Amino acid sequence: IDVDFEHERREEVIQYIYGKYGIGRCALAAALSTYRTRGSVRDVGKALGLDDNPGGPIDAVARSVHWFDDPQRLHRGLIEAGLDPDSRVVQQWMSIVQEIHGFPRHLSQHVGGFVIARDQISRLVPIENAAMKDRRVIQWDKDDLESLGLLKVDVLALGMLSCIRRALAFMALWHGRPWRMQDIPREDKATYDMVCNADTVGTFQIESRAQMSMLPRLKPRCLYDLVIEVAIVRPGPIQGGMVHPYLKRREQLKANALPPSKYPALDAALGRTLGVPIFQEQVMQICSIAAGFTPGEADQLRRAMAAWRRDGHVDKFETRIKDGMAARGYDAAFADSIFKQICGFGEYGFPESHAYSFALLAYVSAWLKCHEPAIFVAALLNSQPMGFYAPSQLVQDAKRHGVEVRPVDVSDSDWDCTLEHPHAPTPVRPEPVEGPACRTQPAVRLGLRMVSGFAQASAERVTSARRTSTFASVDDLARRAQLDARDLQTLAHADALQSLAGHRRRQLWSAAGQGRAEKSLLADAPIIERANEQPDLFEAPEGEAIALDYAATGLTLRRHPLALLRERIARRGWRSAEQLAQLKDGTSAWACGIVTMRQQPETAKGVIFVTLEDETGSVNIIVWRHVRERQRPALLRSRLLAVAGQWQSKDGTTHLIARRLVDMTPWLGAVATSSRDFY
Repeated sequence: IDVDFEHERREEVIQYIYGKYGIGRCALAAALSTYRTRGSVRDVGKALGLDDNPGGPIDAVARSVHWFDDPQRLHRGLIEAGLDPDSRVVQQWMSIVQEIHGFPRHLSQHVGGFVIARDQISRLVPIENAAMKDRRVIQWDKDDLESLGLLKVDVLALGMLSCIRRALAFMALWHGRPWRMQDIPREDKATYDMVCNADTVGTFQIESRAQMSMLPRLKPRCLYDLVIEVAIVRPGPIQGGMVHPYLKRREQLKANALPPSKYPALDAALGRTLGVPIFQEQVMQICSIAAGFTPGEADQLRRAMAAWRRDGHVDKFETRIKDGMAARGYDAAFADSIFKQICGFGEYGFPESHAYSFALLAYVSAWLKCHEPAIFVAALLNSQPMGFYAPSQLVQDAKRHGVEVRPVDVSDSDWDCTLEHPHAPTPVRPEPVEGPACRTQPAVRLGLRMVSGFAQASAERVTSARRTSTFASVDDLARRAQLDARDLQTLAHADALQSLAGHRRRQLWSAAGQGRAEKSLLADAPIIERANEQPDLFEAPEGEAIALDYAATGLTLRRHPLALLRERIARRGWRSAEQLAQLKDGTSAWACGIVTMRQQPETAKGVIFVTLEDETGSVNIIVWRHVRERQRPALLRSRLLAVAGQWQSKDGTTHLIARRLVDMTPWLGAVATSSRDFY
């Protein structure tokens, strides 16, 4: 049984379960971690006494391999790291790495999988105390529990639930009345228009590259279309070859040319998905109707399909399914396609009920993004970490949608990101907003949580002191909020003292040497300004300021780094994302952008998908396996990447098929960008 909760309330739910059933009747399942290539390279290397410092041989070899690499790649990684593969130590290292691959490494507690028993659980399974206080863990791997018939409830954490809860609270403040999820208007045309255009950065489930490619083709126009969308971009339907047949039948339906069902008896199972099985329940229905499965056999099949990424022994049903369908007059090709679909569900497939609940959250998140973009991005930022996109990409996308995002500042920022009226930096108060203001988007004030290294406790002292009166200077801030020199330097590096000290260099000067404000009789004494202590400091150049923004907060509200490089990029004939979108299908072109994401789904047959970002938008890159192997360093290590290839634009889906990759990272200088790789 899986139940989704807000990701920040998982511990609350866990403690509730312990309190309800008692610590003697429930325990968390264990998770068995086994050695994979990178982990075994690091652990064996350390055991042999090799240099394990960053950039050392262990680090270099471990970073040279990824989950999708073949065994020979490790040998090439040794050579690239400057090691002799024939040396005795290296041969010992590699021999042991291969020997322990797949061997158990450690047993840890499952993040939220509870086993609950009628009586003392220790009578059923061995129990041990976890490292965390008031937690107990079963000593068996979670995958063995179902075989024993034990009840396991997974308390799952869903970041989007936290985001939606925050967004609804923001809407209550901005609009002056309570909002619940059921108050979101249903089947909103503007929302579906946005979704069909794949403008779904930050939304739930439909924000991935694969989903964005499918959206303009499937063109969802109602909630059930989203149910299909959520479920169809999964290994089950993809490996079963069901995606293209479904899209073809959807086009035939629009043209009133959908052919009659070849097997009318299966309409009860397949009618709602145009004759193509997409959900687990449909596969079970087909096997019952067409292959004569009993309810017990159908449930066994369900269990086998639900054993995602484990050997659920789906293959043992092949003969039973095909023979049963043949005996009832179904042709062999159809029976074979059904069985391929079942095998795909053994990797990952959705029950229809699961897809419905996810589609509902996908719609709500899309409606918020469409109609309340400022509220949505503020809620997303306050719910991090979650989703596919880093805060930098979320903020860039919000700005492209007209949202005003204001910088972190100790005079205005709380710990969380907040809403402010667009014409003045005053917080939104919980009173009704009348007239046109209801239709105006608020501004988003970034919170102190965005400052790397700044503690929440320090932020709370800042906001508490500010409620008494505004800060007059950096000295005043340090004394009243009890901030030490490190806190002040952290804030100055993040440009968060601007309202008190001016530009960043002046902030750093003002913060230098400030000690922790000690409580004393003079703690509340009037502040005497000390004149002529600060030298005449010049503001940092824009490029340096942007680099410092990224280092301190992971994003910048100044110009995008590529805006500064645009003239240099244009001289080479490389196009922006906006310019590429105007090209005809089949045009050869160059693109250049900051790498924000690398993905290689297991169903992609070795293809890597890369997303590049510039000041005008994003570009999707497709890298075939042979290009990946030939130009691997540029593909996997660059932060700024130039790509030459063929532009493809069809049915609203656009991407650049890579032919040549060039690592342009040195052009970024000190700008420390990051990407979400193989997430």
